[in-house]
Amino acid sequence: MNDTNSMIKIGVFYDGNYFLHVSNYYYYEHERNARISIEGLHNFIRNRVSKEEGIDVKLCHIVDSHYFRGRLSAYEAQSSENKLYAERIFDDILMGEKVITHYLPLRMRGGKREEKGIDVWLALEAYELTVFKKFDVLVLIASDGDYVPLVRKLNTLGTRVMLLSWDFRYQDMNGRESVTRTSQELLEEVTYPVAMHELIDNRLNKNDAVISNLFDKQDENRMKYINKPVPEGVQRSRTLNMKSGYGFIAFPPNNLFFHYEDVLDGNFNEIMDGDMVEFEIRRNERGEEVAYNVRKIEPGLQ
Repeated sequence: MNDTNSMIKIGVFYDGNYFLHVSNYYYYEHERNARISIEGLHNFIRNRVSKEEGIDVKLCHIVDSHYFRGRLSAYEAQSSENKLYAERIFDDILMGEKVITHYLPLRMRGGKREEKGIDVWLALEAYELTVFKKFDVLVLIASDGDYVPLVRKLNTLGTRVMLLSWDFRYQDMNGRESVTRTSQELLEEVTYPVAMHELIDNRLNKNDAVISNLFDKQDENRMKYINKPVPEGVQRSRTLNMKSGYGFIAFPPNNLFFHYEDVLDGNFNEIMDGDMVEFEIRRNERGEEVAYNVRKIEPGLQ
Protein backbone atom coordinates (compact mmCIF):
# COMPACT_ATOMS: atom_id res chain seq x y z
CA MET A 1 0.00 0.00 0.00
CA ASN A 2 1.40 3.40 -0.98
CA ASP A 3 1.12 6.95 0.22
CA THR A 4 -2.04 8.22 -1.47
CA ASN A 5 -0.20 11.37 -2.59
CA SER A 6 2.83 9.68 -4.20
CA MET A 7 3.01 8.93 -7.90
CA ILE A 8 3.43 5.32 -9.04
CA LYS A 9 5.98 4.94 -11.85
CA ILE A 10 5.18 2.01 -14.14
CA GLY A 11 7.48 0.33 -16.68
CA VAL A 12 5.91 -2.01 -19.27
CA PHE A 13 7.90 -4.73 -21.08
CA TYR A 14 6.45 -6.79 -23.94
CA ASP A 15 7.69 -10.17 -25.11
CA GLY A 16 6.60 -9.25 -28.64
CA ASN A 17 6.29 -12.74 -30.08
CA TYR A 18 4.08 -13.79 -27.16
CA PHE A 19 1.95 -10.65 -27.45
CA LEU A 20 1.48 -11.22 -31.20
CA HIS A 21 0.46 -14.84 -30.55
CA VAL A 22 -2.14 -13.70 -28.01
CA SER A 23 -3.43 -10.94 -30.28
CA ASN A 24 -3.74 -13.40 -33.19
CA TYR A 25 -5.71 -15.77 -30.96
CA TYR A 26 -8.31 -13.10 -30.17
CA TYR A 27 -8.44 -12.00 -33.80
CA TYR A 28 -8.71 -15.42 -35.47
CA GLU A 29 -9.93 -17.92 -32.85
CA HIS A 30 -11.84 -16.12 -30.08
CA GLU A 31 -15.41 -14.83 -30.38
CA ARG A 32 -14.10 -11.27 -29.93
CA ASN A 33 -12.62 -11.38 -33.47
CA ALA A 34 -10.50 -8.33 -32.68
CA ARG A 35 -6.88 -7.56 -31.95
CA ILE A 36 -5.66 -6.28 -28.60
CA SER A 37 -5.39 -2.50 -28.49
CA ILE A 38 -2.10 -1.11 -27.15
CA GLU A 39 -3.90 2.03 -25.94
CA GLY A 40 -6.60 -0.06 -24.27
CA LEU A 41 -4.03 -2.35 -22.68
CA HIS A 42 -2.08 0.58 -21.22
CA ASN A 43 -5.32 2.01 -19.82
CA PHE A 44 -6.07 -1.39 -18.27
CA ILE A 45 -2.58 -1.51 -16.73
CA ARG A 46 -2.99 1.91 -15.08
CA ASN A 47 -6.37 0.90 -13.66
CA ARG A 48 -5.10 -2.47 -12.43
CA VAL A 49 -2.04 -0.95 -10.77
CA SER A 50 -4.33 1.61 -9.15
CA LYS A 51 -6.44 -1.20 -7.70
CA GLU A 52 -3.50 -3.31 -6.49
CA GLU A 53 -1.56 -0.38 -5.03
CA GLY A 54 -4.61 1.28 -3.46
CA ILE A 55 -3.99 4.64 -5.11
CA ASP A 56 -5.90 6.97 -7.44
CA VAL A 57 -5.50 5.97 -11.08
CA LYS A 58 -4.54 9.59 -11.85
CA LEU A 59 -1.33 8.98 -9.90
CA CYS A 60 -0.43 5.81 -11.85
CA HIS A 61 1.73 6.68 -14.84
CA ILE A 62 3.43 4.51 -17.46
CA VAL A 63 6.78 6.27 -17.71
CA ASP A 64 8.49 3.72 -19.95
CA SER A 65 7.35 0.91 -22.26
CA HIS A 66 9.41 -1.44 -24.43
CA TYR A 67 8.58 -4.05 -27.07
CA PHE A 68 11.04 -6.84 -27.93
CA ARG A 69 10.71 -9.19 -30.90
CA GLY A 70 12.63 -11.02 -33.61
CA ARG A 71 11.57 -10.29 -37.18
CA LEU A 72 12.51 -10.81 -40.82
CA SER A 73 14.98 -8.49 -42.48
CA ALA A 74 13.60 -6.09 -45.09
CA TYR A 75 15.34 -8.14 -47.80
CA GLU A 76 13.64 -11.39 -46.66
CA ALA A 77 10.25 -9.72 -46.34
CA GLN A 78 10.38 -7.96 -49.72
CA SER A 79 8.41 -10.72 -51.44
CA SER A 80 5.37 -9.54 -49.50
CA GLU A 81 4.59 -5.84 -49.58
CA ASN A 82 1.70 -6.53 -47.23
CA LYS A 83 4.07 -7.99 -44.62
CA LEU A 84 6.23 -4.87 -44.61
CA TYR A 85 3.16 -2.62 -44.63
CA ALA A 86 1.57 -4.44 -41.68
CA GLU A 87 4.77 -4.18 -39.67
CA ARG A 88 5.01 -0.46 -40.37
CA ILE A 89 1.38 0.04 -39.34
CA PHE A 90 2.03 -1.73 -36.04
CA ASP A 91 5.25 0.27 -35.56
CA ASP A 92 3.19 3.43 -35.99
CA ILE A 93 0.76 2.20 -33.31
CA LEU A 94 3.61 1.46 -30.92
CA MET A 95 5.19 4.86 -31.55
CA GLY A 96 1.84 6.53 -31.01
CA GLU A 97 1.71 4.99 -27.55
CA LYS A 98 5.39 5.86 -26.91
CA VAL A 99 6.45 2.21 -26.90
CA ILE A 100 10.15 1.80 -27.72
CA THR A 101 10.82 -1.09 -30.11
CA HIS A 102 13.75 -3.51 -29.94
CA TYR A 103 14.19 -5.94 -32.84
CA LEU A 104 16.64 -8.75 -33.54
CA PRO A 105 16.82 -10.59 -36.89
CA LEU A 106 15.28 -14.05 -37.02
CA ARG A 107 17.90 -16.77 -37.62
CA MET A 108 17.56 -19.99 -39.59
CA ARG A 109 18.08 -23.07 -37.38
CA GLY A 110 17.24 -26.58 -38.57
CA GLY A 111 15.25 -25.18 -41.48
CA LYS A 112 13.13 -22.97 -39.22
CA ARG A 113 13.36 -19.28 -38.37
CA GLU A 114 13.82 -18.76 -34.63
CA GLU A 115 14.25 -15.93 -32.17
CA LYS A 116 17.55 -16.04 -30.31
CA GLY A 117 18.51 -13.74 -27.46
CA ILE A 118 15.29 -11.71 -27.23
CA ASP A 119 14.42 -12.91 -23.71
CA VAL A 120 17.96 -12.16 -22.47
CA TRP A 121 17.89 -8.69 -24.05
CA LEU A 122 14.48 -7.96 -22.50
CA ALA A 123 15.65 -9.11 -19.06
CA LEU A 124 18.85 -7.03 -19.16
CA GLU A 125 17.03 -3.89 -20.33
CA ALA A 126 14.24 -4.33 -17.78
CA TYR A 127 16.67 -4.72 -14.90
CA GLU A 128 18.96 -1.87 -15.98
CA LEU A 129 16.08 0.56 -16.57
CA THR A 130 14.48 -0.37 -13.24
CA VAL A 131 17.73 0.47 -11.45
CA PHE A 132 18.09 3.73 -13.40
CA LYS A 133 14.47 4.93 -13.43
CA LYS A 134 13.32 3.30 -10.19
CA PHE A 135 10.01 1.86 -11.38
CA ASP A 136 7.56 1.22 -8.56
CA VAL A 137 5.79 -1.45 -10.63
CA LEU A 138 7.18 -3.30 -13.64
CA VAL A 139 4.54 -4.90 -15.89
CA LEU A 140 5.70 -7.97 -17.77
CA ILE A 141 3.68 -9.28 -20.73
CA ALA A 142 5.13 -12.77 -21.09
CA SER A 143 4.61 -16.41 -20.17
CA ASP A 144 8.06 -18.03 -20.24
CA GLY A 145 9.73 -19.38 -17.13
CA ASP A 146 13.02 -17.97 -18.46
CA TYR A 147 11.95 -14.63 -16.94
CA VAL A 148 11.96 -16.01 -13.38
CA PRO A 149 15.57 -14.83 -12.68
CA LEU A 150 14.60 -11.33 -13.83
CA VAL A 151 11.63 -11.23 -11.45
CA ARG A 152 13.79 -12.42 -8.55
CA LYS A 153 16.30 -9.66 -9.26
CA LEU A 154 13.54 -7.06 -9.41
CA ASN A 155 12.18 -8.32 -6.11
CA THR A 156 15.52 -7.57 -4.45
CA LEU A 157 15.19 -3.95 -5.65
CA GLY A 158 11.78 -3.66 -4.01
CA THR A 159 10.03 -3.28 -7.37
CA ARG A 160 6.64 -4.97 -7.56
CA VAL A 161 6.14 -7.07 -10.69
CA MET A 162 2.76 -7.42 -12.39
CA LEU A 163 2.45 -10.27 -14.89
CA LEU A 164 -0.23 -10.11 -17.59
CA SER A 165 -0.72 -13.66 -18.83
CA TRP A 166 -3.11 -15.61 -21.03
CA ASP A 167 -3.88 -19.35 -20.99
CA PHE A 168 -5.93 -20.74 -23.88
CA ARG A 169 -6.29 -23.63 -26.30
CA TYR A 170 -7.70 -24.01 -29.80
CA GLN A 171 -7.42 -26.17 -32.91
CA ASP A 172 -5.02 -24.92 -35.59
CA MET A 173 -5.56 -25.06 -39.38
CA ASN A 174 -4.47 -28.71 -39.47
CA GLY A 175 -6.90 -29.75 -36.73
CA ARG A 176 -4.16 -30.09 -34.12
CA GLU A 177 -4.75 -28.75 -30.64
CA SER A 178 -2.60 -25.75 -29.76
CA VAL A 179 -2.14 -24.88 -26.07
CA THR A 180 -0.65 -21.73 -24.55
CA ARG A 181 0.07 -21.88 -20.83
CA THR A 182 1.98 -19.59 -18.47
CA SER A 183 4.88 -20.91 -16.40
CA GLN A 184 3.61 -21.72 -12.90
CA GLU A 185 7.00 -20.78 -11.43
CA LEU A 186 6.77 -17.36 -13.04
CA LEU A 187 3.26 -16.85 -11.67
CA GLU A 188 4.45 -17.68 -8.16
CA GLU A 189 7.39 -15.24 -8.27
CA VAL A 190 5.54 -12.08 -9.32
CA THR A 191 3.75 -9.72 -6.94
CA TYR A 192 0.59 -9.28 -8.99
CA PRO A 193 -0.31 -12.17 -11.32
CA VAL A 194 -3.20 -11.18 -13.62
CA ALA A 195 -4.97 -13.95 -15.56
CA MET A 196 -6.16 -11.87 -18.49
CA HIS A 197 -8.13 -14.68 -20.14
CA GLU A 198 -10.27 -15.05 -17.02
CA LEU A 199 -11.04 -11.34 -16.84
CA ILE A 200 -11.89 -11.16 -20.54
CA ASP A 201 -14.16 -14.22 -20.52
CA ASN A 202 -15.89 -13.42 -17.22
CA ARG A 203 -19.49 -12.49 -18.05
CA LEU A 204 -19.58 -10.15 -15.05
CA ASN A 205 -17.11 -7.94 -16.96
CA LYS A 206 -19.23 -7.83 -20.11
CA ASN A 207 -20.13 -4.16 -19.62
CA ASP A 208 -16.81 -3.13 -18.10
CA ALA A 209 -15.44 -0.39 -20.35
CA VAL A 210 -11.84 -1.03 -19.31
CA ILE A 211 -12.14 -4.67 -20.44
CA SER A 212 -14.06 -3.84 -23.62
CA ASN A 213 -11.47 -1.27 -24.60
CA LEU A 214 -8.75 -3.93 -24.51
CA PHE A 215 -9.80 -4.68 -28.10
CA ASP A 216 -9.64 -2.66 -31.29
CA LYS A 217 -13.06 -1.74 -32.60
CA GLN A 218 -14.15 -3.13 -35.98
CA ASP A 219 -14.26 0.05 -38.05
CA GLU A 220 -16.34 0.66 -41.16
CA ASN A 221 -13.42 0.13 -43.54
CA ARG A 222 -12.77 -3.36 -42.19
CA MET A 223 -16.46 -4.28 -42.41
CA LYS A 224 -16.56 -2.98 -46.00
CA TYR A 225 -13.57 -5.16 -46.82
CA ILE A 226 -15.13 -8.27 -45.22
CA ASN A 227 -18.37 -7.75 -47.18
CA LYS A 228 -16.58 -6.96 -50.45
CA PRO A 229 -16.93 -9.60 -53.20
CA VAL A 230 -13.80 -11.70 -53.70
CA PRO A 231 -11.85 -11.27 -56.98
CA GLU A 232 -13.18 -13.62 -59.66
CA GLY A 233 -11.24 -15.79 -62.08
CA VAL A 234 -7.70 -17.16 -62.04
CA GLN A 235 -5.09 -14.99 -60.33
CA ARG A 236 -1.28 -15.08 -60.36
CA SER A 237 1.23 -14.26 -57.64
CA ARG A 238 4.19 -15.67 -55.71
CA THR A 239 4.23 -17.91 -52.65
CA LEU A 240 5.82 -17.03 -49.33
CA ASN A 241 6.20 -18.46 -45.82
CA MET A 242 5.73 -22.05 -46.97
CA LYS A 243 5.24 -24.42 -44.04
CA SER A 244 4.60 -28.12 -43.53
CA GLY A 245 1.13 -28.65 -44.96
CA TYR A 246 0.21 -25.05 -45.75
CA GLY A 247 1.55 -21.79 -47.13
CA PHE A 248 0.69 -18.24 -48.19
CA ILE A 249 0.42 -16.31 -51.44
CA ALA A 250 1.28 -12.62 -51.72
CA PHE A 251 -1.96 -10.85 -52.64
CA PRO A 252 -2.70 -7.30 -51.33
CA PRO A 253 -4.15 -6.19 -49.01
CA ASN A 254 -3.63 -9.50 -47.15
CA ASN A 255 -1.63 -12.63 -47.89
CA LEU A 256 -3.81 -15.61 -48.85
CA PHE A 257 -3.63 -18.87 -46.91
CA PHE A 258 -3.80 -22.20 -48.75
CA HIS A 259 -3.73 -25.83 -47.60
CA TYR A 260 -1.89 -28.71 -49.28
CA GLU A 261 -5.27 -30.15 -50.31
CA ASP A 262 -5.90 -27.00 -52.36
CA VAL A 263 -3.00 -27.78 -54.74
CA LEU A 264 -3.83 -29.10 -58.24
CA ASP A 265 -1.64 -30.99 -60.73
CA GLY A 266 1.46 -31.29 -58.59
CA ASN A 267 3.07 -32.00 -55.25
CA PHE A 268 2.59 -29.42 -52.50
CA ASN A 269 6.10 -30.16 -51.19
CA GLU A 270 7.61 -29.01 -54.49
CA ILE A 271 6.28 -25.48 -54.02
CA MET A 272 8.94 -23.20 -52.50
CA ASP A 273 8.98 -19.60 -51.29
CA GLY A 274 8.92 -17.25 -54.29
CA ASP A 275 7.39 -19.71 -56.79
CA MET A 276 4.83 -18.28 -59.21
CA VAL A 277 1.39 -19.92 -58.90
CA GLU A 278 -2.08 -19.64 -60.40
CA PHE A 279 -5.04 -19.78 -58.01
CA GLU A 280 -8.62 -18.78 -57.34
CA ILE A 281 -10.02 -17.02 -54.28
CA ARG A 282 -12.94 -17.81 -51.98
CA ARG A 283 -13.97 -17.04 -48.40
CA ASN A 284 -13.54 -19.54 -45.58
CA GLU A 285 -15.95 -20.11 -42.69
CA ARG A 286 -14.54 -17.06 -40.87
CA GLY A 287 -15.13 -14.77 -43.84
CA GLU A 288 -11.42 -14.54 -44.73
CA GLU A 289 -10.15 -14.67 -48.30
CA VAL A 290 -8.15 -17.86 -49.00
CA ALA A 291 -6.65 -19.43 -52.11
CA TYR A 292 -7.76 -22.72 -53.70
CA ASN A 293 -7.11 -24.58 -56.97
CA VAL A 294 -3.47 -23.61 -56.57
CA ARG A 295 -1.22 -24.65 -59.44
CA LYS A 296 2.54 -24.07 -59.68
CA ILE A 297 3.68 -22.36 -62.90
CA GLU A 298 6.95 -23.72 -64.21
CA PRO A 299 9.62 -21.03 -64.87
CA GLY A 300 9.54 -21.51 -68.64
CA LEU A 301 5.78 -20.84 -68.74
CA GLN A 302 5.67 -17.67 -66.66
